[in-house]
Amino acid sequence: MAEYNELIFEISRPGRIGSSLPESDVEKVDLHDKLPAHLIRDLPAELPEVSELQLIRHYTALSNKNHGIDNGFYPLGSCTMKYNPKINEDVARFEGFSRIHPYQPIETVQGALTLLYELQEDLAKVTGMDAVTLQPSAGAQGEWTGLMMVKAYFAQKGEKRTKVLVPDSAHGTNPASATVAGFKTVTIPSNEDGLVDLTELRKHVDHDTAALMLTNPNTLGLFEKDIVDIAKVIHEAGGLLYYDGANANAILGKTTPGKMGFDIVHLNLHKTFTTPHGGGGPGAGPVGVKEKLIPYLPVPRIEKENDRYVLNSHHPLSIGRVKGYYGNFGILVRAYTYIRTMGPIGLRQVSESAVLHANYLRKKLEPYFESPYSQFCKHEFVLSGSRQKKLGVRTLDMAKRLLDFGYHPPTIYFPLNVEECMMIEPTETESKETMDAFAEAMIQIAKEVEENPELVLEAPHTTIIGRLDEVQAARQPVLRYSKEK
Repeated sequence: MAEYNELIFEISRPGRIGSSLPESDVEKVDLHDKLPAHLIRDLPAELPEVSELQLIRHYTALSNKNHGIDNGFYPLGSCTMKYNPKINEDVARFEGFSRIHPYQPIETVQGALTLLYELQEDLAKVTGMDAVTLQPSAGAQGEWTGLMMVKAYFAQKGEKRTKVLVPDSAHGTNPASATVAGFKTVTIPSNEDGLVDLTELRKHVDHDTAALMLTNPNTLGLFEKDIVDIAKVIHEAGGLLYYDGANANAILGKTTPGKMGFDIVHLNLHKTFTTPHGGGGPGAGPVGVKEKLIPYLPVPRIEKENDRYVLNSHHPLSIGRVKGYYGNFGILVRAYTYIRTMGPIGLRQVSESAVLHANYLRKKLEPYFESPYSQFCKHEFVLSGSRQKKLGVRTLDMAKRLLDFGYHPPTIYFPLNVEECMMIEPTETESKETMDAFAEAMIQIAKEVEENPELVLEAPHTTIIGRLDEVQAARQPVLRYSKEK
């Protein structure tokens, strides 16, 4: 199998082909009469020359080198790497969903529009909002969409508010989205319990505050127990409260952002509702709003008129379209399938199990790593590698060593307010046996740090590629193949 550890260009042999096509009966045309010289290729494209069987084996071998939720535990904190049920894939491949086109007449896609409308309604109930748009194609785009509605809301009121507050435990996309939307960001520190410091919040809230972007539970896996007071502080200043839905897996069926006092919500369908994470997209980041913000939702909006569904762009205060067509339809079908498969009771059980699993794993690991917060967590928790750092081994080293056990490492060095942070999220779909085995691997690594630190410092030992020079990889990336060595 050595050849399938090689690049496909290294397998290539001159003259080898993977297809059998009839001779072309189309007359050859001299392109020099029809195209500028710089657009005409002088030599054939430098493509690998391999047989069909070699091609299949090569890419199958590559796929087996990937780590994914279907072949291993993926405790990536704040990412909710839960199993994606295959029934979602089956439904997304129904001909009525997979063989339609967004330019078809509305009358011919009533089934698809029915699904989208019902998904909007389901997500509105899950979040406690009054209306939802499905257009945004990622959580970060959902954040930006929400913030553009914030801007439009205040503009309509004749106010120019410039400030968005962001806790120090927020997701990195929060300040980025606020900046792209044209706001200045102000960081609100956490208190000793890892929660928003109300005293500090009050110091920074004023007539220039447009919104507070908050994740609840936060990225430490802790529920903001002062959420009612937080909402009151923001609303009394005339600002809006924005809910980052990255951690919604902890609250399904238990509470809603609407009940907490939030005005805007974005959801990550790839986290909470089991749509694929893969390859940077396609994704979906629906946004829900309370009634006062409905006029600013993106268009076209999917609405029901009597017994038919329509796309309505006649909303003069709308921020406009934020995504081509009506969102990433195939992803939305998968999320709809998951919600309807689980039902209200099933969704509630999701959060109960996720919280139970996180606390079970936390208690097993706390004796071996520093635990900066002692209270019960929600769906995820943080540990610190500061104890191991004193022995010369950092969190990064332990994450590399974990690869040797066949596990994807947890999120490391985030959030930034925990030294040598490890953020672990087991999700509800993992078994007790998997969590026990992961805990044993983590405990063994902690012991290795004390007894044989070089084993950890030189990890990984079993992966195809060993430890990289990360600084050089970041500053001088090699992004394309070259025959020159």
